[in-house]
Amino acid sequence: MVTSIESIDDPRVAHYAKLTEPELRCRIEPQQGLFIAESPVVIEAALDAACQPISLLTAQRHLHTTAAPILQRCPDIPVYTAADDVLQQLTGYALTRGVLCAMRRPQPQSVEQVCGDKGRVVVVDSVVNATNVGVIFRGAAALGMDAVVLAGGSCDPLNRRSVRVSMGGIFKIPWAVSTLPTPCLVGQLRDMGFTSVALALRPDALPVDSPELRSRQRLALLLGNEQYGLTDETIQAADFCAVIPMQNGMDSLNVAAAAAVAFWQLRLPPQF
Repeated sequence: MVTSIESIDDPRVAHYAKLTEPELRCRIEPQQGLFIAESPVVIEAALDAACQPISLLTAQRHLHTTAAPILQRCPDIPVYTAADDVLQQLTGYALTRGVLCAMRRPQPQSVEQVCGDKGRVVVVDSVVNATNVGVIFRGAAALGMDAVVLAGGSCDPLNRRSVRVSMGGIFKIPWAVSTLPTPCLVGQLRDMGFTSVALALRPDALPVDSPELRSRQRLALLLGNEQYGLTDETIQAADFCAVIPMQNGMDSLNVAAAAAVAFWQLRLPPQF
């Protein structure tokens, strides 16, 4: 059923406009909150991953174009439309991609569940910027990583901006949130058979394309906070440090850019 929304105060679209990210996570569904997926590409990826849609919000002009395939897949959910000026008030920006979908958060998985049989795991430690988390997921999904573990209070990957910039990557790779201190998480992964590599600016760091690292069958790559990097305790807990060699006086890259380089260099050869 398609319903036209005339005002941003309509309670039926409160989760698109009125709720903060923490409220989306737990206010509406204390046991299983909501997240917002934006754009047909991202929504389709979430549906492919069996995420449950709750409602759809779209510009009227998109009902029979970009939103049509999603409506075919989700014929029983409420669909809300509005004029462009109302949508911009609802979302805070021009809805250029045409479609938003409120979805239930998937059931959380444990570190053991997502890493147990994997060869390449990414540990995202204390990365708080939503864009960086989304880009890391996009790179991990595209460049041969098998799973992501978030630690140290890293940004929720189902934050609206993270979901958007990941271009669906968050739904294409398994992930878990660890509540352990990161050095203890490194120990847990070691017990599971992983060699850990801290991406850190240390004089004893190996080049990230070192054969010593590439030859490892099970590798956990540790990425640290945007400003401070990894703690000394986490680096000491790791088996190796790795660095991306820099030129022209630059000492480092943004964490999401550095992650993409490291993913490419340390990926396992594809299996044919």
